[in-house]
Amino acid sequence: MEIFAQNAEKFIGAEDLKNKLEAGKTLRVKLGVDPTRPDLTFGHMVVFNKLKQFQDLGHQAVLIIGDYTACIGDPSGRSALRPVLTPAEVDANSKTYLDQAFKILDESKTEVHYNSEWFGGMAFGDLLNLARKMTVARMLERDDFAKRYASNTPISIVEFLYPLVQGYDSIMIESDVELGGTDQLFNNLVGRNLQEQDGKTGQAVITMPLLVGLDGVKKMSKSYDNYIAFNDAPREMFGKIMSVSDDTMWKYYQYLMLYASHTIERLKQDHPMAAKKNLARLLLTKFFGKDAADAEAENFEKVFSKNEIPEDMPEFKWEELTALPEDTVLNLMAASKLFPSKGEVKRLIEQGGVKMDAEKVSDPMLKISKPAQDIVLQAGKRKFIRVKGA
Repeated sequence: MEIFAQNAEKFIGAEDLKNKLEAGKTLRVKLGVDPTRPDLTFGHMVVFNKLKQFQDLGHQAVLIIGDYTACIGDPSGRSALRPVLTPAEVDANSKTYLDQAFKILDESKTEVHYNSEWFGGMAFGDLLNLARKMTVARMLERDDFAKRYASNTPISIVEFLYPLVQGYDSIMIESDVELGGTDQLFNNLVGRNLQEQDGKTGQAVITMPLLVGLDGVKKMSKSYDNYIAFNDAPREMFGKIMSVSDDTMWKYYQYLMLYASHTIERLKQDHPMAAKKNLARLLLTKFFGKDAADAEAENFEKVFSKNEIPEDMPEFKWEELTALPEDTVLNLMAASKLFPSKGEVKRLIEQGGVKMDAEKVSDPMLKISKPAQDIVLQAGKRKFIRVKGA
């Protein structure tokens, strides 16, 4: 039981779980993810690690892709109604999730379901019967709903249905344990309650802390642009890990690498930079293998410790970026499509974060003529672009 509780924020139903284990039951351990975006992040990795722990001990991992619930929108931790995704958007995101999930989980030992399997054919009367199992008062016990109700912020009936729909997944797959982040506690307890109303032992609920993002303040989220994605390129992933604060780094060792506190205390005796490089190597090895991790560590050392320009970077011919004989730094960089927007490029230049051939550029409208030799544009610490000479 100790390993199940490792790093957990809440562990509800531990006694029932202990009884099942003593009876020799193979536990069915549920984790649901809504494919609202195409990428999983290291924030997801915290709960995937917990599911892998159960899996490694011989229990059945059950991964639910919430293709149906994603069309509703989980209101957890939100102060407003989430945007509704179309089925096509959800389907596109769903296709990427399994490949990413199996970077952590053992595919051969993972049972996968899409919750449209049971909701897709549900009649309206069945939904009404499900809705009878929850009161409005119980829903308003949820912190985000209570705050919105008190401030007269709209709450749709659909949002009230979301925890019931997620909870019904637990009945359908007969889960013994449900995992989630701390923001999923209410939803997971609804599943436990529905099972009990169905005359069964309610699932245990284990919630995991929300991983702090790259800013060291807010939870990791694509919405806050402070995330590391499973699908990040090796160089991007290494650079992002190296950008976290020293305090945040130890949380990553704890929740992503599952290091024990005494091991972390030992690491703290070393220089923080050495510990951070080690963390980056470990995480890249997990996703890309040792050779890729070693190569990115070497590149990082070359670029950041020795202030050298990396050999490997995106390259563009002048004609791929502009049809003009001369153009601005702003237009050339934006045309590379390596930045979220032209506004982001402009902000980087104005804040002194862009260099051309190692010289700082401060004017976004600085014009460059088609070069006779290659030029290198650097944005921040991690992005380099080579513009090929004539």
